[in-house]
Amino acid sequence: MDWFGRAKIAFFHAPSPLTLQKKDGTTTDLLKMAEKSTPSCQLNPFLFNGDLQTMWTAVAKNAPPIHYRRKIFEAEDQAYRGTFAVDFVVDTHDDVDESLPPRTAYFPEDALAQIGSDDSKPMLIVLHGLSGGSHEVYLRHAIEPLVTNGGGWEALVVNARGCANSKVTSGIFFNARATWDLRQVVKWARETFPNRPLFGLGFSLGANILTNYVGEEGLDCPLKAAISVGNPFNLDISNSALKRGFLGKQVYQRVMGSNMKRFINDHKEQIKLYTTLDLAEIQRVTYLYELDRAVQTKIWGYPTEGAYYRDSSSADAVLGIKIPFLAIAALDDPIAVEEAIPYGELMINPNTVLLTTSLGGHLSWFEFGGGRWHARPICNFLRNMVSDINLDAIKPEANVNEKDNQSTTHRFPLSHFNPAARKLHTRPE
Repeated sequence: MDWFGRAKIAFFHAPSPLTLQKKDGTTTDLLKMAEKSTPSCQLNPFLFNGDLQTMWTAVAKNAPPIHYRRKIFEAEDQAYRGTFAVDFVVDTHDDVDESLPPRTAYFPEDALAQIGSDDSKPMLIVLHGLSGGSHEVYLRHAIEPLVTNGGGWEALVVNARGCANSKVTSGIFFNARATWDLRQVVKWARETFPNRPLFGLGFSLGANILTNYVGEEGLDCPLKAAISVGNPFNLDISNSALKRGFLGKQVYQRVMGSNMKRFINDHKEQIKLYTTLDLAEIQRVTYLYELDRAVQTKIWGYPTEGAYYRDSSSADAVLGIKIPFLAIAALDDPIAVEEAIPYGELMINPNTVLLTTSLGGHLSWFEFGGGRWHARPICNFLRNMVSDINLDAIKPEANVNEKDNQSTTHRFPLSHFNPAARKLHTRPE
């Protein structure tokens, strides 16, 4: 047990981390930036393991009162037809819309028409966890120092389809590899705010999606840097670990399954209209993996939920990352378990650094007094990247696998491994 809530911190990285040019003309590297940004981790000593930390999230509901304005996007790619909601952090407002989460209202038409800007403020694009949304407590704790009281940042949250009281308008739901909506928003942000450096932040399932996106984009990724928090990485491994233990199956799998059943029930009429899902079958299941079997396999055509988990996992995508990337994980996380962390992939790619804490649970990291530790390394890292680093001079290095493939001193490997390849192929109907 870590003494009185004092968590151990460790960094895992490539032998030669990505070199970063500082604004003063000197150089540093990605590991030093991560170390500089990470404070000591002193958590609530009464929440002394991952289960207590994680379960406390059901009690600790206090969070900064972030206000949002919502914009509805229509999918540009007909393979992923439908709409999705994006919530922009805005100044405090008194508008109340009972159909939306607290402190959230739609943009007035005139404001929406003038949303573009040529300012150079950094902008953060955020993805939430399973069945969550922009209202999530862990998310608001993380972004509040950046966006309030002169923090100087702009931020938006890409809500998964049907989440955060958004409407389901097609048979295309979110899933663990649903990079298409994020890709559209990043492209839109690049065009709408041409001078803003863009950054990514993902939590849990959203971290898995963000990692997949960054790996798929490779050298073409428009983001300057990204942070993954509580990423399950290998979903098949995480699922197996959850099913092994009593708490994993009877608490976490059951609660996540109940949340997804609630999601289905909230959109029952639209689901009847746009899909052929068996709603009676869905009502009979209990656990998350059963929901994935009844929903994700039917919508996307996977033969089993295991095939869905393996195809959606972001572990291999780590090898395709070509921008500065920080992954934050608690080793006692009972949901995004340690055995699912792709240590080898993160330690072979010079563009990635893994930061681990021995305590923290799943997206918890509760400090004594109610603070959340994860907000500090997230905000510090992002601020330091903007204040210290010449972002235009970042030149990501090829990973070791690519360097080996370019070697002329031997004949191996015989083929090229594509870390962003996927087995599922979608097409417009």
